[in-house]
Amino acid sequence: MPGEILSKYKKSTRKHKWFLVIVSFLTVLVCIYSLLSGASDIGIGHIIDLLRGSSDSISWQVLIQIRLPRVIAALLSGAALAVSGAVIQSLLRNPLASPFTLGISSASAFGAAFAIIVLGAGSSYSSSFDIHAINNPYVLTISAFLWSLVSVAVVLALSKYRGATPEIIILSGIIISSLFGAGLSAMQYFSDSVQLASIVFWTFGDLGRGSWNEVIIIVAVVVPVLLYFISQGWNYKALRSGDEYAASLGVNVNRVRLMGMLAASLVTAVVVSFYGIIAFIGLVVPHIVRRIAGTDENFLIPASALFGALFLLLSDTLARTIITPVVMPVGILTSFIGAPLFLFLLVRGMKKGYW
Repeated sequence: MPGEILSKYKKSTRKHKWFLVIVSFLTVLVCIYSLLSGASDIGIGHIIDLLRGSSDSISWQVLIQIRLPRVIAALLSGAALAVSGAVIQSLLRNPLASPFTLGISSASAFGAAFAIIVLGAGSSYSSSFDIHAINNPYVLTISAFLWSLVSVAVVLALSKYRGATPEIIILSGIIISSLFGAGLSAMQYFSDSVQLASIVFWTFGDLGRGSWNEVIIIVAVVVPVLLYFISQGWNYKALRSGDEYAASLGVNVNRVRLMGMLAASLVTAVVVSFYGIIAFIGLVVPHIVRRIAGTDENFLIPASALFGALFLLLSDTLARTIITPVVMPVGILTSFIGAPLFLFLLVRGMKKGYW
């Protein structure tokens, strides 16, 4: 019996390693393809010239100022949303939980729109690329985060009730999402034509609107939070077995759950405030990773980060190239891909008794 358990453990470890290696390799390939794809004729030789320091000004501008920030934003945003979904699902022991289904994304979107219109975080102008600029990303991010805490507070309050089932928590998330959706519509109603057009386009979810300033802020927020989530993998694994069991192992249940939800809200708010609502990443990616590599949070969290980065980068690359020269907002494509994919996983899980 011990030998059989050891053999299963080694097999699972090899499976985990191969998953990380394959996803990492695919991510590198998609990064290179994404840098080479677009309206401008950029080849692998231009990247080599750039690394040598002999690139021409046009190639440098396209690669460094336009495509590279978008690639990094896709990687970090995908990792942040996927890990947030995985952590929230573990904390609430609910397979349908995610920043999107619990209303965190909608609350963050309302907070960002509130900052643009009411707090003056945006300035209107007209150009060939944008009709609305964010002149104070810090106010916008803080507003999105604070409003996202409202949805988190409701979910945490409901989860403490004895009769709160996973279905009730998800229904509460739908209600919260509808409430903030109505608030967002009200903000649009009271905005002028330029603000209205920019908010509508912003809610689609588009990684092309950010610059190096936004990327730097995302790096400063997302990387520490991801490291924190990875360090808490054992606690999340214990919580998945129940609060009583986790407490018997010395886990501070309330503190771990509260800090995890706050951290997930923070990274979700940062991504939404800069790039709009990008749905289904936090819901679908953790389920895909669980189906392939198991439910151990010590592996699930880093694997979800890596696969989420690949998923969003690949989606954004397709959105930029599928109907060239028109660039589709990536939020539209992730919804088209994520909704039927999650439905497939849901039906498959029901057949196998996962739900």
